[in-house]
Amino acid sequence: MSPQESKDYLDLKAVVILLILTLLWGLNYAAVKYSNQGISPVFAATLRSVIATICGVLYCIKKKETLFHTDIRLFHGFMVGLLFGLEFACIYFGMLYTDAARSVVFVYLSPFVVAVGAHFFLKGDRLSFPKITGLILAFAGIVIVFGGRPKNARSTMVFGDLLEIMAAFLWGATTLYIKKFMAEKVHPINTFLYQLFFSIPILLVVSLILEPRWVTHFDASIATSLIYQSFIVAFVSYFLWFKLIHEYSVSRLSAFTFFTPIFGVLFGILFLNEELTLSLMVGLPMVSLGIFFVNWRRRATVSL
Repeated sequence: MSPQESKDYLDLKAVVILLILTLLWGLNYAAVKYSNQGISPVFAATLRSVIATICGVLYCIKKKETLFHTDIRLFHGFMVGLLFGLEFACIYFGMLYTDAARSVVFVYLSPFVVAVGAHFFLKGDRLSFPKITGLILAFAGIVIVFGGRPKNARSTMVFGDLLEIMAAFLWGATTLYIKKFMAEKVHPINTFLYQLFFSIPILLVVSLILEPRWVTHFDASIATSLIYQSFIVAFVSYFLWFKLIHEYSVSRLSAFTFFTPIFGVLFGILFLNEELTLSLMVGLPMVSLGIFFVNWRRRATVSL
């Protein structure tokens, strides 16, 4: 399938996979919060990339896939890894100055970046009135869900907010770059492997700068949390995500990522005893309706 033949709708397979992925990513928030009790965040992200990279290398060896190309595709792989590493650097630097709830809202500006960027840079992935309406509804739902934030904002919070917005642009740029230069030119496992491998030195440098102590406590529960983040999320889920990017419209795929913070809140209620707020009950239907509009087509809504 050439890039021009990428599906401009999400079929049942894509919808099911996306729901599973966003559920896994939502649960990852709780897992990260738990592992942060004993491992510094950026160093944990570095370990995650290292472990997932090892899994990717083993997969390539088993499937006899090329590990690293020797042409322009290697450069594209480096660019993807650089964007990914800088994205997480902005996220973690930003969270030194702003709170996590605000960070999630700003980072999930990424689907807007993808939708607008796809309109201008990718063929056959145009903005339409239903898409714009759906994106606005979905993002409004996210804002409502995370509307209950502390009122005592620090003076440096604006700087943190700007870094999180930059992270959203970097995430969106990574998705667009993969679709433009790598989809159908390399195997999805290579896209996955390049992103993680080249992000390792970026994250390690950030960790060295931000975190004087990497491990304060380590037990079986923290190890399980790290394995979940590394193998289930960083390896399995990212690999599936890249396969979807190679096959489907990136603007429609990115719209579904709005479900991730919703699942994150739900898992926070279930596992972290967080409050079920009115904003969640109002915001979740708005996100669902927004997803419907983003995937609406003149002849059908979503191909099931």
